[in-house]
Amino acid sequence: MPATPPTLNTKAEPPLRRALIVVLDGVGCGAAPDTAAYGDAGSDTLGNVARQVGGLSLPNLGRLGLGNATDVPGVPPVAHPVGGYGVMLPRSAGKDSTTGHWEIAGLHLETPFPTYPQGFPPEVIDAFVRATGRPVIANCVASGTAVIAEHAEAQQRTGAWIVYTSADSVFQIAAHEDWISLDELYRACEVARQQLVAPHDVSRVIARPFVGTPGAWKRTANRRDYSIHPPGITLLDALEAAGVPRDGVGKVDDLFAGRGIQSRHTADNAEGLEAIRRWLNTAPRGFCFANLVDFDQQFGHRNDVPGFRGALEAFDQALPSLLASLREDDLLFITADHGNDPTTASTDHARERVPLLVAGARVRGGALGVRNTFSDLGATVADWFGLAWRGRGHSFLSDLLHA
Repeated sequence: MPATPPTLNTKAEPPLRRALIVVLDGVGCGAAPDTAAYGDAGSDTLGNVARQVGGLSLPNLGRLGLGNATDVPGVPPVAHPVGGYGVMLPRSAGKDSTTGHWEIAGLHLETPFPTYPQGFPPEVIDAFVRATGRPVIANCVASGTAVIAEHAEAQQRTGAWIVYTSADSVFQIAAHEDWISLDELYRACEVARQQLVAPHDVSRVIARPFVGTPGAWKRTANRRDYSIHPPGITLLDALEAAGVPRDGVGKVDDLFAGRGIQSRHTADNAEGLEAIRRWLNTAPRGFCFANLVDFDQQFGHRNDVPGFRGALEAFDQALPSLLASLREDDLLFITADHGNDPTTASTDHARERVPLLVAGARVRGGALGVRNTFSDLGATVADWFGLAWRGRGHSFLSDLLHA
């Protein structure tokens, strides 16, 4: 188990202070220093999407300084941004959601989670079969919709689990809700999570339930993620030790194995935005960590450029309602966890830098520069709440606020 989280320093915390991080899952913004080493040369999720569609309409993000931070056709730099703006470089090994969120929360990984481009080895599958009492079919690298289309009828005949993976470090189990109950599927995922230890310590085990009939299969909203526990102290641990309330939106609690946060799970970006608004309108104090997954799950992995564009512009249209709900002692951070460029041949995540935008009544508009790690964001949130903890980052709070 990780060590006890550190204690607060003596700096006073305003009782009604709040902070919100919104992660636009997969919305990277160009090459990091080691992008080519990950096989992602040329990836620039925001920039390439904008170029392919002839420019993006993101006026509200533009006013915060998006076009000042990075080159996005259709989003020009503005003379007087109202937000803090910059970009952050990844420092952890890997390019998945768990790694990205952990780095935001102050934790670096020195080695990436294991991946399985040839499927899982026999010792992994055999142990899972013995423990769950069902055989396994597929055991391949595939997209979820494709693997279900190919193997669903075999599952109906045999009762076998559909097990598959991707370029990410994931052990995914698909099952039709009418043939295998959700409870049994979730128990199987818990079994897999317990079994998958080093050297097969995958980042996440994912339940992928679906329904439908041949030619009309559909994944449901009953997905669950079972993440590996963070191996060190995170921002969430430090906030918990300080008594700062913490709420999540989307899959954030799954990415931290439920440690230090509970989330309202959401079916799509629209539901996620509604949950964020509800938190802004009701939470008296504390921290909210939100993930909007459609950019990555629905559009990046499917190389759906028009869909990606639509999701970006829908978020921009929703942004004023979030800004209008901010109180005087609120900070809103907008960023990403990795790239997922739908314009490239790859359907997988990309090693990219990510945007950093900050809004709030006390924010002075201006450049925050190129941050050397995503962990600077977590360090700044900790600083905002008066914590001594900084994780692997450096706070930019003094550069962000009016004197």
